[in-house]
Amino acid sequence: MLERIKNTIKDTFIYSLSNIAPKIIGVILLPIYTAYLNKAEFGTWDLLDVTTNILAEIFLFGQAASLIFLNNSSEFKEKKKITLFTLFIFLFVAGTFLIIISELFISLDIITDKIINTIYIRLIALIVLFRTLNNLFLSKYRAEEKAIFFSSISIIKLLIIAALTIYFIVNIKKGIEGIFLAAVIGEAIISIFLFLSLIRQMNFKFDFKILKISLKFGFPLIFASLGIMLLNLSDRYIITYFLGYEANAIYGLGYRVAGVLNMFLVMPFSMSLMPIAFKYYGQQDDKRFFSKIMTYSTFVFIWGSIFISLFSKEIIKIFALKPEFYNAFYVVPIILFSYVFSGMRLTASLGMMLTKNTKHIASITLGAAILNIVLNLIFVPYFGILAAAINTLIAFVIFYYITQKVSNRYFPIPFENKKLILMICTGIILSSFGYFLKDNFIYQILKIIIACFFPATLYLLGFFELNEINFLNYFAKKLIVFKNGKK
Repeated sequence: MLERIKNTIKDTFIYSLSNIAPKIIGVILLPIYTAYLNKAEFGTWDLLDVTTNILAEIFLFGQAASLIFLNNSSEFKEKKKITLFTLFIFLFVAGTFLIIISELFISLDIITDKIINTIYIRLIALIVLFRTLNNLFLSKYRAEEKAIFFSSISIIKLLIIAALTIYFIVNIKKGIEGIFLAAVIGEAIISIFLFLSLIRQMNFKFDFKILKISLKFGFPLIFASLGIMLLNLSDRYIITYFLGYEANAIYGLGYRVAGVLNMFLVMPFSMSLMPIAFKYYGQQDDKRFFSKIMTYSTFVFIWGSIFISLFSKEIIKIFALKPEFYNAFYVVPIILFSYVFSGMRLTASLGMMLTKNTKHIASITLGAAILNIVLNLIFVPYFGILAAAINTLIAFVIFYYITQKVSNRYFPIPFENKKLILMICTGIILSSFGYFLKDNFIYQILKIIIACFFPATLYLLGFFELNEINFLNYFAKKLIVFKNGKK
């Protein structure tokens, strides 16, 4: 059991390298954005970036997950090359169609917003095309469990985009256009490289039967992905509509800081979870393994949330060079726990994913997104961006709960719910100190102590089992021996 957990942690760590890079680069780029863009421009860029992410998910058509399923299925083992080529052609045609639609939209000359221009629309369409192809290609490497190559390519792409962004914004003063132009070039370079690296793994034969099977598996995931995007991002549109671009700038910055948890922990976990879950599904103690995955991953998510919540003021001041952005820290702790429940939902959905009952995922996700939108329409005009953060958390809690209930109909997993509730309650209490403690040196030491109190509290409350305590003691002894050896 522990050996399986260790393998999961190893793959998650390797995948995390590709997600750590955006945050490291974000530390560099966000201060540049806040320095060279005013609040209205920053809010505009944030909204357009959200739109790009939504379109990229829609035009992926759930085919990244489908490729992993078909690639690892014994039924289609002999058709891997045909599958890759078929899905590549399908997504390329779909992306090209989006570019044509965007040009028709521009030709109608119906854009009245003075901040948004037609160049942004053209660049966004190109980003979507290349990003969907990259997601497909990289899913091939995920399916083959080549985590190191996956992470290396992701990091290289981000370094290219970061360097070009700095050049276009600082040197050429291109502003928002420069940000999107850098993304187009970076995504295109990686698309060409990945295509050339995978061309030998393609059989240039388009198979409609495989496409039909792939779309049947991935089609519900389109709505699931769209629901996730709307659940995470629809509040930006509502905030902008009722409160303006400047309010969205504050909220968007806070959301991106909370996204550190998503990039470092939740997304790497999601990338490693499904290949490993399919691998161990049907083996002895698989349900026990999945239950422990839920417990351990939630422990890590909450502990990370506590650290970021306590230091949210300091992090905001690193990302934002102007004091007008500092209030963004108010929404960070709330959004962090939304990400916690988002991560928990991944494991809770295993029952549906492993038994191929993905049709429910879409309806549950869209239902949670609609709930979030309705709550935002009601409360954001009166209570501002704080209401948007709270509404997102409420929607994610309900999203997780319903996902677990429905998923257990098909493959019941005995999750350790009492431990999960204990961790969540402890995490919320410790994270709340971030609102009251100042950001000077003495309080920073206190924040570290509070964060470290999380596992200690759980230990005192009998959270850990005997074999887990023995494993931790063994690991601690090994660490001490290693340190002494270094000396």
